Amino acid sequence: MEVNVHDFPSQVAYDVHRVDRIRSILQSAGEFSERKMFGGLAFMVNGRMCCGVLKTDLVLRLTAEEADAPLREPHTRPMIYVNAIGTGSDKALAAWVESALKFARSVPQRSSRRAARGRRTTSSGLGARGSAISKSASKREARKRD
Repeated sequence: MEVNVHDFPSQVAYDVHRVDRIRSILQSAGEFSERKMFGGLAFMVNGRMCCGVLKTDLVLRLTAEEADAPLREPHTRPMIYVNAIGTGSDKALAAWVESALKFARSVPQRSSRRAARGRRTTSSGLGARGSAISKSASKREARKRD
């Protein structure tokens, strides 16, 4: 199955047919969410990116062990982008998505976005990056230490 990127209207940032195919695979695998990212659509598992679609490419996150071999294939490039030829069959797409699910499930789940972006404070009352933090944040930090 050959897909030409120019066959898609310019206002569509990703292949909606490929997105629907991935949704059907992930629905049988458990809970997931979708988020617009990188000008495409990403599928999140345990609060982490599992896979996504950017234009006609499948975008994957894989374990280091699993990423080595796919990067040697001609239809891939780093982060693991797999073009339409590499995902033409349902079996091929399912195999890629299952590999990405394995990675997403292996990473600890994020408790919340706020916790993931939490600020560490130094003894000077400055944030870890040297910026001043609010008095209320300083008070919260002090209460945590007590």
